[in-house]
Amino acid sequence: MKTYRIKPKDVKREWYIVDATGKTLGRLASEIAKILMGKHKVYWSPDQDLGDFVIVVNADKIRVTGKKMKQKLYRWHSGYPGGFREMPLEWMLQHNPEKVIKLAVKRMLPKNKLGHRMMKRLKVYAAPEHPHQAQQPKPLDIKA
Repeated sequence: MKTYRIKPKDVKREWYIVDATGKTLGRLASEIAKILMGKHKVYWSPDQDLGDFVIVVNADKIRVTGKKMKQKLYRWHSGYPGGFREMPLEWMLQHNPEKVIKLAVKRMLPKNKLGHRMMKRLKVYAAPEHPHQAQQPKPLDIKA
């Protein structure tokens, strides 16, 4: 019996929409990562890009548990002397809530070209409106 390998032209990509209102950040991100990788499909393979598109709306209404709102820090460095920066989750949610979800999902995907391609299929919006109505996204119920 041979192993079936799906060809890139045979991959059928679906569009899903997720409402992040009241959802826990990490649990939401792990479910989104699963959809982007294609692990919910029967013919999933770790070395192929088989995932679907995911639209996340109401990104500013996610929740976190414990003291993470004040204690969780996002850190980066510009590459210049003295260029180390850090911002708490609370500030990030007020100024750039889309980035919070994108970073959480990105860190759960493969760290290679495949992961970068998967991230291009994630669309995150702080408001309930989005410009992807023409794709007729299916609602994705995540128990997070």
